[in-house]
Amino acid sequence: MGVYDRIKGVSRRDFFKIAGTYGMSSTLLAAGAAGGVMSAANLARAAESTYNRRYAKPAKFEMKFGAAGFNPQNLLIERAGCLEFARDLEERTDGEIRIEFIGNNQICGQLSCVEKAQQGIVDFYAASTQNSAGGAPYLNVLDYAYMFRSRADQYYFMYSPESQRILRDPFEKRHGLKFLFTHAELRGIQLGLAWEDKPTVTSVEQLAGTKNRVTGTQLGRIAMNALNLNPVPVAWEETLDGLKQGLIDGAETWASAVAYANMSPVVSQCVDLRFFCGTEHTAMNAASFDKLDGQLQDAVMESAYLTQVHVQAANEAALVNTVGFSNPQMPNTIFAQNNVRVASLSDAEIRKAEEMCSPEFQPQLWEEWRERLNGWAGGIDTYQEIYDTVRQHDITLAENVEPRRWWKG
Repeated sequence: MGVYDRIKGVSRRDFFKIAGTYGMSSTLLAAGAAGGVMSAANLARAAESTYNRRYAKPAKFEMKFGAAGFNPQNLLIERAGCLEFARDLEERTDGEIRIEFIGNNQICGQLSCVEKAQQGIVDFYAASTQNSAGGAPYLNVLDYAYMFRSRADQYYFMYSPESQRILRDPFEKRHGLKFLFTHAELRGIQLGLAWEDKPTVTSVEQLAGTKNRVTGTQLGRIAMNALNLNPVPVAWEETLDGLKQGLIDGAETWASAVAYANMSPVVSQCVDLRFFCGTEHTAMNAASFDKLDGQLQDAVMESAYLTQVHVQAANEAALVNTVGFSNPQMPNTIFAQNNVRVASLSDAEIRKAEEMCSPEFQPQLWEEWRERLNGWAGGIDTYQEIYDTVRQHDITLAENVEPRRWWKG
Protein backbone atom coordinates (compact mmCIF):
# COMPACT_ATOMS: atom_id res chain seq x y z
CA MET A 1 0.00 0.00 0.00
CA GLY A 2 1.38 3.42 -0.95
CA VAL A 3 1.75 6.24 1.51
CA TYR A 4 -1.16 8.31 0.17
CA ASP A 5 -3.64 5.48 -0.37
CA ARG A 6 -5.49 6.42 2.78
CA ILE A 7 -7.49 9.33 1.30
CA LYS A 8 -10.79 7.45 1.45
CA GLY A 9 -12.71 7.16 -1.80
CA VAL A 10 -9.76 8.24 -3.97
CA SER A 11 -7.52 5.70 -5.68
CA ARG A 12 -3.75 5.98 -5.46
CA ARG A 13 -3.59 6.67 -9.19
CA ASP A 14 -6.20 9.46 -9.03
CA PHE A 15 -4.57 11.00 -5.97
CA PHE A 16 -1.17 11.27 -7.65
CA LYS A 17 -2.76 12.56 -10.86
CA ILE A 18 -4.43 15.36 -8.89
CA ALA A 19 -1.23 16.05 -6.91
CA GLY A 20 0.69 16.15 -10.20
CA THR A 21 -1.63 18.90 -11.42
CA TYR A 22 -2.04 21.04 -8.30
CA GLY A 23 0.95 20.06 -6.17
CA MET A 24 1.19 17.72 -3.20
CA SER A 25 0.69 20.38 -0.50
CA SER A 26 -2.41 21.89 -2.13
CA THR A 27 -3.87 18.39 -2.54
CA LEU A 28 -3.08 17.39 1.06
CA LEU A 29 -4.46 20.65 2.46
CA ALA A 30 -7.63 20.19 0.41
CA ALA A 31 -8.02 16.59 1.60
CA GLY A 32 -7.38 17.60 5.21
CA ALA A 33 -9.99 20.36 5.07
CA ALA A 34 -12.62 17.99 3.65
CA GLY A 35 -11.99 15.02 5.95
CA GLY A 36 -13.76 11.69 5.70
CA VAL A 37 -14.71 10.09 2.37
CA MET A 38 -14.53 12.08 -0.88
CA SER A 39 -14.59 11.39 -4.61
CA ALA A 40 -11.69 12.04 -6.96
CA ALA A 41 -13.73 14.77 -8.68
CA ASN A 42 -14.43 16.52 -5.37
CA LEU A 43 -10.79 16.27 -4.34
CA ALA A 44 -9.70 17.72 -7.70
CA ARG A 45 -12.09 20.67 -7.31
CA ALA A 46 -10.94 21.28 -3.74
CA ALA A 47 -7.26 21.00 -4.74
CA GLU A 48 -7.77 23.45 -7.62
CA SER A 49 -9.49 25.95 -5.31
CA THR A 50 -6.75 25.53 -2.70
CA TYR A 51 -4.02 25.91 -5.33
CA ASN A 52 -5.57 29.09 -6.79
CA ARG A 53 -5.87 30.66 -3.36
CA ARG A 54 -2.34 29.70 -2.29
CA TYR A 55 -0.70 30.91 -5.51
CA ALA A 56 -2.73 34.08 -6.02
CA LYS A 57 0.48 36.06 -5.45
CA PRO A 58 4.17 35.26 -4.92
CA ALA A 59 5.08 34.19 -1.38
CA LYS A 60 7.71 36.15 0.56
CA PHE A 61 8.71 33.00 2.44
CA GLU A 62 8.37 29.39 1.31
CA MET A 63 8.78 27.02 4.25
CA LYS A 64 8.93 23.25 4.66
CA PHE A 65 6.92 21.40 7.31
CA GLY A 66 8.24 17.88 8.05
CA ALA A 67 5.38 16.05 9.75
CA ALA A 68 6.79 12.57 10.54
CA GLY A 69 4.21 9.91 9.65
CA PHE A 70 1.16 12.17 9.37
CA ASN A 71 -1.33 12.54 6.53
CA PRO A 72 -4.88 13.94 6.22
CA GLN A 73 -6.49 10.64 7.21
CA ASN A 74 -4.55 9.83 10.37
CA LEU A 75 -4.70 13.48 11.47
CA LEU A 76 -8.47 12.91 11.80
CA ILE A 77 -7.66 10.21 14.39
CA GLU A 78 -4.94 11.93 16.40
CA ARG A 79 -5.80 15.59 16.12
CA ALA A 80 -2.28 17.01 16.19
CA GLY A 81 -3.29 20.14 14.25
CA CYS A 82 -0.54 20.12 11.59
CA LEU A 83 -2.71 20.84 8.55
CA GLU A 84 -4.91 23.33 10.44
CA PHE A 85 -1.80 25.28 11.38
CA ALA A 86 -0.40 25.32 7.83
CA ARG A 87 -3.74 26.33 6.35
CA ASP A 88 -4.39 29.08 8.91
CA LEU A 89 -0.88 30.54 8.67
CA GLU A 90 -1.08 30.79 4.88
CA GLU A 91 -4.49 32.46 5.08
CA ARG A 92 -3.56 34.72 7.99
CA THR A 93 -0.50 36.03 6.13
CA ASP A 94 -2.46 36.37 2.87
CA GLY A 95 -0.04 33.99 1.18
CA GLU A 96 3.14 35.78 2.26
CA ILE A 97 4.13 32.54 4.00
CA ARG A 98 3.57 29.40 1.93
CA ILE A 99 4.12 25.99 3.50
CA GLU A 100 5.13 22.78 1.77
CA PHE A 101 3.66 20.03 3.94
CA ILE A 102 5.70 16.80 3.82
CA GLY A 103 4.28 13.95 5.90
CA ASN A 104 4.26 10.15 5.75
CA ASN A 105 7.93 9.98 6.86
CA GLN A 106 8.99 11.31 3.44
CA ILE A 107 11.47 13.89 4.71
CA CYS A 108 11.82 12.88 8.37
CA GLY A 109 10.46 10.40 10.91
CA GLN A 110 9.60 10.48 14.61
CA LEU A 111 13.26 10.32 15.66
CA SER A 112 14.78 12.51 12.95
CA CYS A 113 12.36 15.42 12.40
CA VAL A 114 13.81 17.41 15.30
CA GLU A 115 17.32 17.12 13.85
CA LYS A 116 16.16 18.10 10.35
CA ALA A 117 14.60 21.22 11.90
CA GLN A 118 17.76 22.06 13.85
CA GLN A 119 19.76 21.72 10.63
CA GLY A 120 17.33 24.00 8.76
CA ILE A 121 16.33 21.26 6.29
CA VAL A 122 12.72 21.84 7.43
CA ASP A 123 11.36 25.01 9.04
CA PHE A 124 8.60 23.30 11.02
CA TYR A 125 8.36 19.75 12.32
CA ALA A 126 5.79 17.59 14.08
CA ALA A 127 6.68 14.55 16.19
CA SER A 128 6.29 13.48 19.79
CA THR A 129 8.39 15.35 22.34
CA GLN A 130 9.50 11.97 23.70
CA ASN A 131 10.90 10.76 20.37
CA SER A 132 12.37 14.22 19.74
CA ALA A 133 14.13 14.17 23.13
CA GLY A 134 16.93 12.15 21.55
CA GLY A 135 17.93 15.15 19.43
CA ALA A 136 16.70 17.85 21.84
CA PRO A 137 17.23 16.49 25.36
CA TYR A 138 15.61 19.46 27.12
CA LEU A 139 12.24 18.03 26.03
CA ASN A 140 12.75 15.45 28.80
CA VAL A 141 11.52 18.21 31.12
CA LEU A 142 7.94 17.15 30.31
CA ASP A 143 8.53 13.53 31.28
CA TYR A 144 8.86 13.43 35.05
CA ALA A 145 6.52 10.65 36.19
CA TYR A 146 3.11 11.73 37.48
CA MET A 147 3.99 15.43 37.30
CA PHE A 148 0.80 15.83 35.26
CA ARG A 149 -2.33 14.27 36.76
CA SER A 150 -4.52 14.60 33.68
CA ARG A 151 -4.85 15.99 30.17
CA ALA A 152 -6.38 19.08 31.78
CA ASP A 153 -3.07 19.61 33.61
CA GLN A 154 -1.16 19.33 30.34
CA TYR A 155 -3.25 21.90 28.51
CA TYR A 156 -3.28 24.19 31.56
CA PHE A 157 0.52 24.18 31.57
CA MET A 158 0.87 24.71 27.81
CA TYR A 159 -1.38 27.80 27.98
CA SER A 160 0.34 29.13 31.09
CA PRO A 161 2.98 31.88 30.88
CA GLU A 162 4.99 29.53 33.11
CA SER A 163 5.39 27.24 30.09
CA GLN A 164 7.23 30.08 28.35
CA ARG A 165 9.70 30.37 31.23
CA ILE A 166 10.11 26.69 32.15
CA LEU A 167 9.70 24.92 28.79
CA ARG A 168 9.79 27.17 25.72
CA ASP A 169 12.58 29.64 26.49
CA PRO A 170 15.16 27.04 27.63
CA PHE A 171 14.17 24.79 24.69
CA GLU A 172 14.78 27.61 22.22
CA LYS A 173 17.99 28.77 23.88
CA ARG A 174 19.50 25.29 24.06
CA HIS A 175 18.20 23.73 20.84
CA GLY A 176 17.38 26.63 18.51
CA LEU A 177 13.70 25.64 18.22
CA LYS A 178 10.44 27.40 19.07
CA PHE A 179 7.82 25.18 20.72
CA LEU A 180 4.52 26.19 19.07
CA PHE A 181 1.66 23.87 20.10
CA THR A 182 0.95 20.29 21.09
CA HIS A 183 -1.68 17.64 21.47
CA ALA A 184 -1.94 16.21 24.99
CA GLU A 185 -2.41 12.66 26.21
CA LEU A 186 -0.82 10.61 28.95
CA ARG A 187 1.07 7.43 28.23
CA GLY A 188 0.02 3.96 29.23
CA ILE A 189 1.01 0.42 28.31
CA GLN A 190 -0.47 -1.00 25.12
CA LEU A 191 -0.45 -4.79 25.50
CA GLY A 192 -0.14 -7.12 22.51
CA LEU A 193 -2.27 -10.08 21.47
CA ALA A 194 -0.77 -12.40 24.10
CA TRP A 195 -3.01 -10.53 26.56
CA GLU A 196 -6.16 -10.99 24.50
CA ASP A 197 -7.47 -13.89 26.57
CA LYS A 198 -6.16 -12.62 29.90
CA PRO A 199 -8.29 -10.68 32.38
CA THR A 200 -8.41 -6.92 31.95
CA VAL A 201 -5.51 -5.38 33.85
CA THR A 202 -6.57 -3.66 37.07
CA SER A 203 -3.29 -3.45 38.99
CA VAL A 204 0.31 -2.36 38.51
CA GLU A 205 1.48 -5.79 39.70
CA GLN A 206 -0.10 -7.50 36.68
CA LEU A 207 2.27 -5.53 34.43
CA ALA A 208 5.40 -6.31 36.44
CA GLY A 209 8.03 -8.14 34.43
CA THR A 210 6.54 -7.37 31.02
CA LYS A 211 8.90 -6.19 28.28
CA ASN A 212 7.79 -2.89 26.73
CA ARG A 213 8.92 -0.58 23.96
CA VAL A 214 10.20 2.83 25.08
CA THR A 215 10.67 6.03 23.08
CA GLY A 216 13.66 8.38 22.98
CA THR A 217 12.86 9.84 26.39
CA GLN A 218 15.47 9.25 29.09
CA LEU A 219 13.06 10.11 31.91
CA GLY A 220 10.48 7.64 30.64
CA ARG A 221 13.03 4.86 31.11
CA ILE A 222 13.50 5.85 34.76
CA ALA A 223 9.78 5.49 35.46
CA MET A 224 9.50 2.22 33.54
CA ASN A 225 12.42 0.64 35.38
CA ALA A 226 10.93 1.68 38.72
CA LEU A 227 7.62 0.07 37.71
CA ASN A 228 9.40 -3.12 36.54
CA LEU A 229 8.25 -2.57 32.95
CA ASN A 230 11.61 -3.48 31.32
CA PRO A 231 12.00 -0.69 28.75
CA VAL A 232 13.32 -1.81 25.35
CA PRO A 233 14.25 0.91 22.82
CA VAL A 234 12.28 0.25 19.63
CA ALA A 235 11.81 2.81 16.85
CA TRP A 236 8.21 3.93 16.44
CA GLU A 237 8.17 2.64 12.87
CA GLU A 238 9.21 -0.84 14.09
CA THR A 239 6.84 -1.05 17.07
CA LEU A 240 3.95 -2.51 15.06
CA ASP A 241 6.11 -5.43 13.90
CA GLY A 242 7.50 -5.91 17.41
CA LEU A 243 3.98 -6.29 18.81
CA LYS A 244 2.82 -8.44 15.90
CA GLN A 245 5.72 -10.88 16.29
CA GLY A 246 5.53 -10.96 20.08
CA LEU A 247 9.08 -9.60 20.49
CA ILE A 248 7.68 -7.23 23.12
CA ASP A 249 4.71 -7.62 25.45
CA GLY A 250 3.60 -4.07 24.97
CA ALA A 251 4.54 -0.52 24.14
CA GLU A 252 4.43 2.65 26.16
CA THR A 253 2.46 5.14 24.12
CA TRP A 254 -0.97 6.77 24.18
CA ALA A 255 -4.40 5.76 22.89
CA SER A 256 -4.70 7.84 19.70
CA ALA A 257 -1.17 6.88 18.65
CA VAL A 258 -2.23 3.22 18.67
CA ALA A 259 -5.25 4.14 16.56
CA TYR A 260 -3.59 6.43 14.00
CA ALA A 261 -0.60 4.12 13.45
CA ASN A 262 -2.86 1.13 12.68
CA MET A 263 -1.63 -0.75 15.76
CA SER A 264 -5.13 -1.53 17.04
CA PRO A 265 -5.25 -4.97 15.32
CA VAL A 266 -2.22 -6.10 17.36
CA VAL A 267 -3.14 -4.42 20.68
CA SER A 268 -5.55 -6.17 23.04
CA GLN A 269 -5.51 -3.90 26.10
CA CYS A 270 -4.86 -0.18 26.44
CA VAL A 271 -3.78 0.18 30.08
CA ASP A 272 -4.42 3.75 31.21
CA LEU A 273 -1.39 4.09 33.47
CA ARG A 274 -1.09 7.86 32.80
CA PHE A 275 2.49 7.86 34.03
CA PHE A 276 4.02 10.53 31.83
CA CYS A 277 3.42 12.82 28.88
CA GLY A 278 2.39 11.85 25.38
CA THR A 279 2.72 15.11 23.49
CA GLU A 280 2.70 15.29 19.69
CA HIS A 281 4.10 18.79 19.28
CA THR A 282 4.90 21.15 16.43
CA ALA A 283 7.97 23.37 16.69
CA MET A 284 9.80 25.79 14.41
CA ASN A 285 13.43 26.46 13.60
CA ALA A 286 14.17 29.65 15.59
CA ALA A 287 16.35 31.11 12.82
CA SER A 288 13.45 30.68 10.36
CA PHE A 289 11.20 32.53 12.81
CA ASP A 290 13.75 35.30 13.38
CA LYS A 291 14.03 36.11 9.66
CA LEU A 292 10.32 36.97 9.52
CA ASP A 293 9.23 40.56 10.10
CA GLY A 294 7.27 41.39 13.26
CA GLN A 295 3.86 41.10 11.61
CA LEU A 296 4.60 37.64 10.24
CA GLN A 297 6.07 36.53 13.57
CA ASP A 298 2.83 37.63 15.22
CA ALA A 299 0.93 35.61 12.62
CA VAL A 300 2.94 32.46 13.44
CA MET A 301 2.12 32.85 17.13
CA GLU A 302 -1.57 33.56 16.51
CA SER A 303 -1.85 30.55 14.19
CA ALA A 304 -0.11 28.43 16.85
CA TYR A 305 -2.62 29.68 19.44
CA LEU A 306 -5.62 29.00 17.21
CA THR A 307 -4.28 25.52 16.47
CA GLN A 308 -3.71 24.82 20.17
CA VAL A 309 -7.36 25.71 20.88
CA HIS A 310 -8.49 23.53 17.95
CA VAL A 311 -6.38 20.56 19.08
CA GLN A 312 -7.62 20.79 22.66
CA ALA A 313 -11.27 20.47 21.60
CA ALA A 314 -10.86 18.18 18.58
CA ASN A 315 -8.61 15.59 20.20
CA GLU A 316 -10.80 15.33 23.29
CA ALA A 317 -13.77 14.56 21.03
CA ALA A 318 -11.78 12.18 18.79
CA LEU A 319 -10.57 10.16 21.77
CA VAL A 320 -14.16 9.19 22.56
CA ASN A 321 -15.84 9.27 19.14
CA THR A 322 -13.08 8.04 16.82
CA VAL A 323 -10.48 6.17 18.90
CA GLY A 324 -12.77 4.54 21.45
CA PHE A 325 -10.72 5.55 24.50
CA SER A 326 -13.57 5.39 27.01
CA ASN A 327 -15.45 3.00 29.28
CA PRO A 328 -17.96 2.05 28.00
CA GLN A 329 -16.77 2.44 24.42
CA MET A 330 -18.73 4.10 21.65
CA PRO A 331 -19.67 1.56 18.94
CA ASN A 332 -17.82 1.63 15.60
CA THR A 333 -14.75 3.32 17.07
CA ILE A 334 -11.32 2.01 16.10
CA PHE A 335 -10.82 0.31 19.48
CA ALA A 336 -14.30 -1.24 19.45
CA GLN A 337 -13.85 -2.62 15.92
CA ASN A 338 -10.50 -4.18 16.89
CA ASN A 339 -11.53 -5.47 20.34
CA VAL A 340 -9.06 -3.22 22.18
CA ARG A 341 -10.15 -3.01 25.81
CA VAL A 342 -9.48 0.15 27.79
CA ALA A 343 -8.05 -1.00 31.12
CA SER A 344 -8.81 1.79 33.58
CA LEU A 345 -6.94 1.73 36.87
CA SER A 346 -8.44 2.90 40.17
CA ASP A 347 -7.19 6.04 41.89
CA ALA A 348 -5.59 3.79 44.49
CA GLU A 349 -3.63 1.89 41.81
CA ILE A 350 -2.51 5.12 40.14
CA ARG A 351 -1.37 6.35 43.55
CA LYS A 352 0.53 3.10 44.08
CA ALA A 353 2.32 3.54 40.74
CA GLU A 354 3.08 7.17 41.59
CA GLU A 355 4.64 6.14 44.91
CA MET A 356 6.78 3.56 43.10
CA CYS A 357 8.28 5.89 40.52
CA SER A 358 7.59 9.64 40.84
CA PRO A 359 10.17 12.26 41.89
CA GLU A 360 7.92 13.19 44.81
CA PHE A 361 8.26 9.73 46.38
CA GLN A 362 11.47 8.41 44.77
CA PRO A 363 13.64 11.54 44.41
CA GLN A 364 16.90 9.60 44.29
CA LEU A 365 15.96 7.99 40.94
CA TRP A 366 15.69 11.38 39.28
CA GLU A 367 18.59 13.32 40.81
CA GLU A 368 21.00 13.14 37.88
CA TRP A 369 18.53 14.16 35.19
CA ARG A 370 16.75 16.66 37.42
CA GLU A 371 20.05 18.42 38.12
CA ARG A 372 20.92 18.42 34.41
CA LEU A 373 17.55 19.85 33.35
CA ASN A 374 17.60 22.41 36.14
CA GLY A 375 21.02 23.57 34.96
CA TRP A 376 19.82 23.91 31.37
CA ALA A 377 16.85 25.95 32.64
CA GLY A 378 19.07 28.42 34.49
CA GLY A 379 18.93 26.84 37.94
CA ILE A 380 15.19 26.59 38.56
CA ASP A 381 13.68 23.38 39.98
CA THR A 382 11.95 22.22 36.79
CA TYR A 383 9.96 19.37 38.30
CA GLN A 384 8.71 21.29 41.31
CA GLU A 385 7.79 24.39 39.32
CA ILE A 386 5.74 22.48 36.73
CA TYR A 387 4.22 20.32 39.47
CA ASP A 388 3.15 23.43 41.42
CA THR A 389 1.91 25.27 38.33
CA VAL A 390 -0.54 22.57 37.29
CA ARG A 391 -1.90 22.20 40.82
CA GLN A 392 -3.10 25.82 40.76
CA HIS A 393 -6.35 24.58 39.17
CA ASP A 394 -8.92 21.89 39.86
CA ILE A 395 -10.35 21.44 36.36
CA THR A 396 -11.06 17.80 35.59
CA LEU A 397 -12.14 17.92 31.92
CA ALA A 398 -9.47 18.96 29.45
CA GLU A 399 -11.99 20.71 27.21
CA ASN A 400 -12.82 23.08 30.07
CA VAL A 401 -9.29 24.50 30.39
CA GLU A 402 -9.33 28.19 29.46
CA PRO A 403 -7.10 29.02 26.48
CA ARG A 404 -4.49 31.75 27.02
CA ARG A 405 -1.81 33.31 24.83
CA TRP A 406 1.13 31.94 26.78
CA TRP A 407 3.71 34.36 25.36
CA LYS A 408 1.78 37.45 26.53
CA GLY A 409 2.21 36.72 30.22
